[in-house]
Amino acid sequence: MNIGKFLFKYRSYTPIPFLIIMLLDCKPNIFSLIGGFGFVLLGEFIRVWSNAWTGSETRTTGGVGGTYLVISGPYSHVRNPLYLGNILIYFGLSVMSNALFPYLQLFGVLLFFAQYYFIIEEEENFLAKKFGNVYQLYLKNVNRFLPKIKKYFSSDTEQPPYSFNKGFKSEIRSIQAWGIVVIAIVLIWFIRRY
Repeated sequence: MNIGKFLFKYRSYTPIPFLIIMLLDCKPNIFSLIGGFGFVLLGEFIRVWSNAWTGSETRTTGGVGGTYLVISGPYSHVRNPLYLGNILIYFGLSVMSNALFPYLQLFGVLLFFAQYYFIIEEEENFLAKKFGNVYQLYLKNVNRFLPKIKKYFSSDTEQPPYSFNKGFKSEIRSIQAWGIVVIAIVLIWFIRRY
């Protein structure tokens, strides 16, 4: 099994060591809580918006796949909005915790960029085979991680229907997971303060 397939399959578990280190050295203050939570909310907004276009297809761990080449919504600005959202969430949680600041935050961003590099490489190979020239044109016009203000548009590419409800429903587990971490960080802050 190559590294991209392995990381894709176990991507839900790779943050666990990062979260454990973060919680063990947790030293939150009111500024880290507020600032970090802003990043968490921004990341989750991007994820819900992304999943409103892709639905639960992004939740699979069996293998890389996809019915559509989604180029609408956030995908018209950046090719990997879900991973960008994840990085913002993990960065926000680490800022909230104020753990090993700024080393854990930098390490986390680098760790997740490295992980997503291999996963994205695997996904891009699949998309290039399935969608050919249409995907190559998309690659040339939309960045991997740095969003563009100008939207990409192609009338030749069939898109799935947009559904906020499906996007939000698809995100319930993610919201629960980071919500538990947020509550733990806030409890640590509260206990130490009072």
